[in-house]
Amino acid sequence: MNVSIFGIATSYPSFLIRQHEVMAMAAEVFGHRPELMQRMSKSYGNAGVKQRYSCVPLAWYAEPHGWPERARLFEENAVKLLTDAGLKALQHAGVNPADVAVTVTVSSTGIVTPCLDSLLQKPLGLPPTVERLPVFGLGCAGGVIGLARAASMARALPGRWVLLMCTELCGLTFRAADDSKANIIGTTIFGDGAAAVVLRADSEDSPTRPGAPILASIAASGEHTWPGTRDIMGWRVEDDGLGVLFSNSIPALVREKMRAVTDTFLAAHGLTQQDLAGLIVHPGGQKVLEAIEDCYELPDGALADARAVLADYGNMSAVTVLAVLDRALARGASGRQLMVAMGPGFSVGMALLDLP
Repeated sequence: MNVSIFGIATSYPSFLIRQHEVMAMAAEVFGHRPELMQRMSKSYGNAGVKQRYSCVPLAWYAEPHGWPERARLFEENAVKLLTDAGLKALQHAGVNPADVAVTVTVSSTGIVTPCLDSLLQKPLGLPPTVERLPVFGLGCAGGVIGLARAASMARALPGRWVLLMCTELCGLTFRAADDSKANIIGTTIFGDGAAAVVLRADSEDSPTRPGAPILASIAASGEHTWPGTRDIMGWRVEDDGLGVLFSNSIPALVREKMRAVTDTFLAAHGLTQQDLAGLIVHPGGQKVLEAIEDCYELPDGALADARAVLADYGNMSAVTVLAVLDRALARGASGRQLMVAMGPGFSVGMALLDLP
């Protein structure tokens, strides 16, 4: 059953911070470790990030903050950003919010109960009967896997509208008291943002609504988790917030193991990489993009959309690959695309998209 994307939108908070400002703040916060900052200073210039958006001002990051404050800021800003992205995506698709049957809401950078999808019903104008699927813990892979879950929900309810919403406020996880290398690396790339996608599955009994432009079709999806890789990426629960877990082995894993997994996925659908018009990838960072280029033997410029999103918005975890998709659609990309994102597990989410 064909699943089509009819609307997509992104939203970003109001505080724009540039890379040199972040580096100066990090030097101040970690001034007690001058030898460490001297070693890490090159990371800011090599991250591929020029700027990013934050839901709090830069000065916030220099102060200590506990769980209650982080939770309040996460809820306030997540609801605001998802309301903006959701309404824009629905308007783009020409869909009345009251006609949405299902929401799939993805996030891994904050915890809210009642969950975000419940809090969004009123500001988005969704019906009280909407079916809700909140998804937590997918990290950077959440954009692709969340899209796959939304497509599955759409196939279960052909002809009904499904709204995928994704937000990550990565900056709120920064802990000034944590002078680990992983926490400092986070300051070089992390940004905040949100994205929303409107989709629907159609059967013979529910033909595509006349006049509705199809932006892309989701042909297939899949995922793979490498055994024994839990410590490569994730969060640690600390007394004052979430502690970031990064391994420097990620680029090597991509180079050595990524291609075989996606080749198997493509082969299951009778395809090879040569059948693809392009890749829509999550730009986890400059080194990860370089590893992807190597393992897929890509020409210069093949990941221009991913690099542009990384430069302008940073790594927004699950949101980032949806921002890359939005950019690719806006510039008129076409043909069959392989959409991939990696995250905690250590896992990769994959989707085959057909762009008109």
